[in-house]
Amino acid sequence: MNVLEVDLGTRSYPIYIGAGILEDSGFIQKNIQKHIKGVSTVTVSNRTVAPLYLEKIHSLISPFKNTDIILPDGEQYKTPETLDLIYTQMLEARCDRKTTLLALGGGVVGDVSGFAAASYQRGINFIQIPTTLLAMVDSSVGGKTGVNHPLGKNMIGAFHQPQCVIIDTETLNTLDDRQLSAGIAEIIKYGYINDLEFIDWLDENMSQLLKRNPEALAYAIHRSCKHKADIVAADEKEAGQRALLNLGHTFGHAIETGMGYGNWLHGEAISAGMVMAAELSQKHGWVSESEVASIRALLKKANLPVEPPTDINAEQFSNLMSIDKKVQDGVLHLVLMKSLGESIISSDFDKTALQQVLARA
Repeated sequence: MNVLEVDLGTRSYPIYIGAGILEDSGFIQKNIQKHIKGVSTVTVSNRTVAPLYLEKIHSLISPFKNTDIILPDGEQYKTPETLDLIYTQMLEARCDRKTTLLALGGGVVGDVSGFAAASYQRGINFIQIPTTLLAMVDSSVGGKTGVNHPLGKNMIGAFHQPQCVIIDTETLNTLDDRQLSAGIAEIIKYGYINDLEFIDWLDENMSQLLKRNPEALAYAIHRSCKHKADIVAADEKEAGQRALLNLGHTFGHAIETGMGYGNWLHGEAISAGMVMAAELSQKHGWVSESEVASIRALLKKANLPVEPPTDINAEQFSNLMSIDKKVQDGVLHLVLMKSLGESIISSDFDKTALQQVLARA
């Protein structure tokens, strides 16, 4: 068992990481139930995860009056309509301001449930219980919540920190291979942001991660969450440093939106986006051709795509990227690589070079 702290002063919260946490009633009673403030809970999950883990959650929160809300599964359901479904069922169950929401599932469940918690009766407590690797290392930590809009991903949302994050690594045993690789993309991202030693470790241990070696997964999750926790503590609402976590994301979000939500997994789009960010960085002379090749090789080793879809042309890419949270005062900011293991946020990039990257894609 490992416990990390997201240091936000009076709003600090723990990230519990371990194997079999959801089976450990003693641990839950001692550590988790204290984060439930009232007498009622609502557990939001989806049709894929609920049959696997919902009964375990019921046994752990048996002292509380619980309501289940089961959503359809997929990025295409991360919408205002799904959000309204949650509101309706919470109102029908007479949930109040002391109700605690438990988000049981992957990133979509965590994001849309978190936004429901942020906005229901102007804010209630919630707990993240991620069951995908991507959610464990990224979306469950840091308080970003929201839904997609047809014109842009994650454009409607709020910052709302959870009371705690519960990461049971054994839930990854039921995760399919494609989703596992998508989560590894976000893990790789942390290395290229500011931890080159982690990249070396990932290169040496990728086969163990893909084989779901418990020790390798636990190490990668812990190290990734530590990076995320440190950055969130320094810049909770993305006024500066936290934007580094978006390496590859402006390109990747354009892919997700352009291809239709759910056709490319988030991690797959981020993988191709990281390569595009590396290629633009190379055109500025910051990284070498061989370093870009090494990025491609590591992502391929994780069974991730390294080329964007051919269905989106350069003009469409530009239009999609112009609707992005990193556009400020009409100026696009990109996360680029000043060197391997050192990323920067820049609006002063060569626009012609960007068009060349988009055209090549």
